[in-house]
Amino acid sequence: MRKSKVFIGTSHPELGKLICDRLGVSPAACSLSKFANGETSVSIGESIRDEDCYIVQSGSTKVNDHIMEMLIMISACRGGSANRITAVIPYFPYSKQSKMKKHRGAITARMLANLLTMAGADHVITMDLHATQMQGFFSKSVDNLHAAPTLARWIRHNVPDWQDAVVVSKNPGGTKRVTALADALKIDFAMINTDRRRRNDWPKSRSSPTVTDKSDSTIGGDTSSMSEIRTARVVQGHVVDDNYQPPSTQSEDGEGSHVSQEIEIMQSSIYSLNSTHDHALGGTIDVTESDDEDEHQGDERMITLVGDVEGKTAIIVDDMIDRPGSYIAAAEHCRMNCGAKKVYVVATHGIFGDGCLEALEKSWCIDHIVVTNTFPISPAQRESSRKLTVIDVSPILAECIRRNHYGESISVLFDHLMTV
Repeated sequence: MRKSKVFIGTSHPELGKLICDRLGVSPAACSLSKFANGETSVSIGESIRDEDCYIVQSGSTKVNDHIMEMLIMISACRGGSANRITAVIPYFPYSKQSKMKKHRGAITARMLANLLTMAGADHVITMDLHATQMQGFFSKSVDNLHAAPTLARWIRHNVPDWQDAVVVSKNPGGTKRVTALADALKIDFAMINTDRRRRNDWPKSRSSPTVTDKSDSTIGGDTSSMSEIRTARVVQGHVVDDNYQPPSTQSEDGEGSHVSQEIEIMQSSIYSLNSTHDHALGGTIDVTESDDEDEHQGDERMITLVGDVEGKTAIIVDDMIDRPGSYIAAAEHCRMNCGAKKVYVVATHGIFGDGCLEALEKSWCIDHIVVTNTFPISPAQRESSRKLTVIDVSPILAECIRRNHYGESISVLFDHLMTV
């Protein structure tokens, strides 16, 4: 590409090199270093006057350092009289903080969008934002690419009997993403909901049927009457049966347990301006339902699957894998209570926080883990995991950069059946 330069940050040099190889260009010369006091230093090593500059910097484990490095690189390109500066951010940092979850919280994703604009970015290219509404945070244009076509192609070539598989959303917030993938594959989809509000009042009439219950219910030969709503209990992040008693509720004095429940009910009904509960005055009880499920692993919850995965392969899809709890609970519910024969966990961003990949690897209910390379994954993690598959999305990012540079339309990249 003439009159263009591609700069690679230190957050994900492997992906940046793959993008340059696809474009047929060499990474632009740039010196990135740190002073003794920890400050970041950036020096552009070649002329960029009147050229289009693309800065590839993804989110990473050292998120704050790499954000600052990207902002300084943008400012340096602006000071070097670049014609147009595009920030290529495959995984947008702080994307989970795109709404105010607490009364005195901050919308950090909007603040980062403002920082990119103030530093001098003219355009942003990213992939699978946690909330598509985040594009409204920017005063500049944003291209939010989708990994669904690449994931759909992998599923077609690697999942046996994928035509009979079911795409499952592990929370209501990801239903739109799941239905888009299901439409691309032309297969069914299902949804899982986790409810913490009714943990002391289980619907006994809709208790989770086991796989063996199907033979009893189909004696008359009619399988269409089988309910497609399956419920189960989740304690400490794992699915348990209806007779399970958590250690915290087992007490020699039954009266004490009854009193504690009454106190809990009384406290939950008090709405105070000074309350720190999510459902206090001025807030909503579902404000963190789809984002912070794993923060409440100690609570007893009810998990509900709406759909039919009996004897099929369940493909649990979300935009990122950062914590294992909700994925393990969803996989256990699909395998133990709903009769799924296999479970695949598929996501765009494999963040894998502390012990996340190891926990998913140990779960017998999860057969395979599929992510893209938008987030840097260490070679040690790749080699130690037997279930992990990393898909390369550099062709999509490179094609978007090429089309953007030459002024071509990128709408073709959003088509579900497009393979770059």
